Parts: sequence; structure tokens; C-alpha cells
Amino acid sequence: MKKEKNIFLIYFKPNLINIIMKNIFKTFFIGIIAIAIISIYGCSEEETTTNNTKKTYEPEMVVVEGGTFIMGCTDEQGSDCRSNELPAHSVTISSFSISKYEITQSQWIEIMGDLPKYGIMETTYLGDNYPVMNMMLEQAIDFCTRLSELTGKHYRLPTEAEWEYAARGGNKSKGYKYSGSDNLDSVGWYIDNSYDSSTDYYKIHPVGEKLPNELGIYDMSGNVMEWCSDFYGPYSEEMQIDPTGPSSSSIPKYSAVVRGGGFSDEAEECRVTFRTNALPNYYAHEYPLNKGIRVVLVD
Repeated sequence: MKKEKNIFLIYFKPNLINIIMKNIFKTFFIGIIAIAIISIYGCSEEETTTNNTKKTYEPEMVVVEGGTFIMGCTDEQGSDCRSNELPAHSVTISSFSISKYEITQSQWIEIMGDLPKYGIMETTYLGDNYPVMNMMLEQAIDFCTRLSELTGKHYRLPTEAEWEYAARGGNKSKGYKYSGSDNLDSVGWYIDNSYDSSTDYYKIHPVGEKLPNELGIYDMSGNVMEWCSDFYGPYSEEMQIDPTGPSSSSIPKYSAVVRGGGFSDEAEECRVTFRTNALPNYYAHEYPLNKGIRVVLVD
């Protein structure tokens, strides 16, 4: 009996070792798979987080299909037209994308690190969704450059012709006096509806509070004035295709185009054809502060 027991033990021990080794291998294999899955998931989660962060500062864009329109003083503007809106002329614009809202303070801070200084004055933080304002043209261009570098896309300021075409509603235009309506109160903040009696100041408002225009673009009439990329100059009667403005300003002191009117401007200055100009690096105490931007995305 003792001999048989020894035979059994000799037979049992190798099988036990095999079982143990198989379990070790199985556990090791499962561990490797688990590590691989966690690594893949972690990378995916990190990538998703990165993409979500990107969306916080990258503006929402609206596609503007190309077309031909009459730029300058047209019939719906009536007696409000100014001499610098003449002559009305035909312009053909290629398709582009423009930001749905004016660039906000939060977007500016994420790209530039801090709100712009305009001359000797600093901009007050009002809230994430308020439009950024009080910047020089050079600062607006720098914002576009940095946004392009961060996203790998090409952002820039709109040309004056692109701005007016988008403000009019592009090829969906209904011929309104202001961007989206003949009633400025419904689409824009201006001197008659932005007064705050509690502070005795005219008040800027968060973007997108009024109705959009025909293309779904907000605040192209009122709230803040908007820089364009063009030098300021007189219109020509000639038909134009994707004009970029004169090669230099005809009025050196006021060299860059500004469009759209602002919260402290009269209704007449918020019309889609109204155009004015400003020196790119004018000091804040010498010129109104309500200049902001929206951007164009180039394919």
C-alpha cells in the first residue's frame, strides 16, 4: 500500500505543476490584454479631451455660399446713404466661412492670454460670452495668426466686401436695411436700446441675444464695430471679383475699414452699407472703444 501511494504522488505532482503554470500564463496573458485596453482607452480619452478643449476657443463658423451682389448704397437704404457708400457696384464673392458670433472675451483670453490693451487703457472683463473689444487692428490680425497656428487652419479678418455680403445675407438676402431685419431693435444693440439707467452708461451685451440674419449670423448690426482687412478708400463703378480694397489708404489718418456700428451708435451707423474707418493703432482716449472682430476661415 505504501508503494502504491508513492506512485500516485509521483503521478500527481507533475500535473499540479502544469495546472499552476497554465494559470500563471493565463493570468499574465489577461494582464497584458488589460494593459493594452487601458492604454488605448487612455489615449482615446486624452484625444477626446484635447478635441473638446479645442472647441472652447475655435469659433463656430457659418458657410457663406458665393454669389454676386450690389455693394454700397441700394434702394432699401433710402436717404440714409452717405457719399462714401457710392457708387453702388457689382461684386462677385467666392464661397467662404465666417464666424457665427463676434469673437468673445473667453475666446480671446484662451488664444492671447489676456484681454487686449488699447493704447493706454485696458479692457474690463465682463463675461465669457461678451464680445471682445478695444483692440488695435494689429492685435486683431495677431489673434487670427495665433488661432491659425493652434488649429492648423487659416483664419483671417474678412474683407470689406465679404463682410457686407455676409451682413446682407449672402445669396439668401431679403434686402434688409440692417443685418437680418428692417427693424434694428430685433437684430442689434445700438444707442436706443443699450442704455443702462442703473449705471448711466450705454451697455455692451453678450453675443447672440438678438435675432440672426438670413444666414444665421448674429450681431452684424450693432453691439461692437468690427475690423475688416481692407485699407479704406473710395468705391469704384467697375465690377469686381473678390476685392481686397486699395493697396494703401486714401486717408492716412484713418487707414482701416470698420463695419457694423456698435452699442453706442445711432441706427444709421448700423446699416449693412455703412462704412467708416480708423487708424490701426489709434489710442483709446482719442477714438471710440467699441471695436471688435469676427473671423473668416479660408479652405
